[in-house]
Amino acid sequence: MAKKYLFSDEAGCLTFNRNQNISKYFIICTVVMEDLSVAADLVKLRRELVWQRKPVGDYFHATTDKQVVRDAVFDVIAKHEIKIQATICEKAKAQPKTTTSKSRFYKYPWFYTLKHGIAPLIDNGDELLVTAASIGTKKERLTFCNELDDVASQTIKGVPWVVDFRPSHCDPCLQVADYCAWAIQRKWERGDIQSYDIIKHMITREYDLWSHGKTMYY
Repeated sequence: MAKKYLFSDEAGCLTFNRNQNISKYFIICTVVMEDLSVAADLVKLRRELVWQRKPVGDYFHATTDKQVVRDAVFDVIAKHEIKIQATICEKAKAQPKTTTSKSRFYKYPWFYTLKHGIAPLIDNGDELLVTAASIGTKKERLTFCNELDDVASQTIKGVPWVVDFRPSHCDPCLQVADYCAWAIQRKWERGDIQSYDIIKHMITREYDLWSHGKTMYY
């Protein structure tokens, strides 16, 4: 029996229009690992960066970290046995019935991530702890947690599992998911593959959910 750990973060927003600063894509990114030593290595890295007087924040967050910090974090991540999955949703292709609420939309990429990205990595006898970065208001977080729990019950069969929502600053492994999500988002939103190329050998699934869709709903 093996304990496996899934950490997730999302990239992009749950806003469905084409206004300025609204993301084109919503991405669920998951990282799966059995060895959690990357967490200790990131804690050590932060101390080293402080000693070097680098511009490090309270915790690692790819969007706001300076490039010198990003480079160091990606270097640590790339040295570990981590499997990365991403489900990419081009939001304008989502049928209106899927965007009636944020939580309803949230279930779609999670269902396909768990069913096709995670389930093949889980063996009979394994145990799975799913830790997702918390988003939204307190009320929304409870709804998101319930939705994630629901899709997990549909897709993860034959193994014990549990779902946890935590802020990213609480767990360095969530910061790994944040960095991977950021790198994948940069590729899809901007065509920037500098950081993506560092982790691409670790990606086991990168799926454009509505790639065959032609209709744009906004």
